[in-house]
Amino acid sequence: MHLYKDRVIDIALLAGKAIMAVYEGEIAVSRKEDSSPLTQADLAAHDIITNGLAGIDPSIPVISEESSAIPFDERKKWNRYWLVDPLDGTREFIKRNGEFTVNIALIEDHMPVMGVVYAPALDLLFHAIKGEGAYRQLGNGAPQRIRARNFDPTQVTVAGSRSHAGERLLAFLDRIGPHMLISMGSSLKICLVAEGRADVYPRLGLTSEWDTAAAQCILEEAGGQIVGTNGQVLRYNTKDSLLNPEFFASGANSRNWSKYID
Repeated sequence: MHLYKDRVIDIALLAGKAIMAVYEGEIAVSRKEDSSPLTQADLAAHDIITNGLAGIDPSIPVISEESSAIPFDERKKWNRYWLVDPLDGTREFIKRNGEFTVNIALIEDHMPVMGVVYAPALDLLFHAIKGEGAYRQLGNGAPQRIRARNFDPTQVTVAGSRSHAGERLLAFLDRIGPHMLISMGSSLKICLVAEGRADVYPRLGLTSEWDTAAAQCILEEAGGQIVGTNGQVLRYNTKDSLLNPEFFASGANSRNWSKYID
């Protein structure tokens, strides 16, 4: 697993370089069938990651946001596969605010057992292996162990989506009372909880499984959790759709956040 992680980190860094080459030039934006934006950086990173992962072990299949859909009848037979978002936060990438990531997770038996999240514009890396803790690494610095913080009701901090804030989130924030809100893009919101800078990230809207898997491993290894509004831990590749339920990413000894939604 360690050999896997080291090689996956190298792949994520290489994908990040390709993304930044586009970021520093002219960004051409097209639209996918669901109207979400697509850039040449998404596709370049996808090619680097899928080719790199095939080089690690060609027998492990890959699900990437930018690959063609794989029928559930085929993928339900998989007990191990890679789950990838080559460029999470394309809207943030287009806005050039730096809050976008490369997400690579290894899934075993419907749960992430390894996660790598790299924010190339920030040169910020998060990584974790199940059972071995979560780490944050800035630039060429040494990896630092991170831990989700214990909940303190006197100083509540919420991580919120920069591009997807809606009325239900505003209502949730109103119900929880005094708090500080940190707006952020991509899977960095989950990483904020993992490194103890926020208590909760409420996602009251749609996400896909590749948006959360890598950061979920990091958060769980930091002592936090991602649960649906029904209290069940997020699991992967269990149904035809690759959409997640609405969820809360929360820190250690957290509360029942569902009581604050309608």
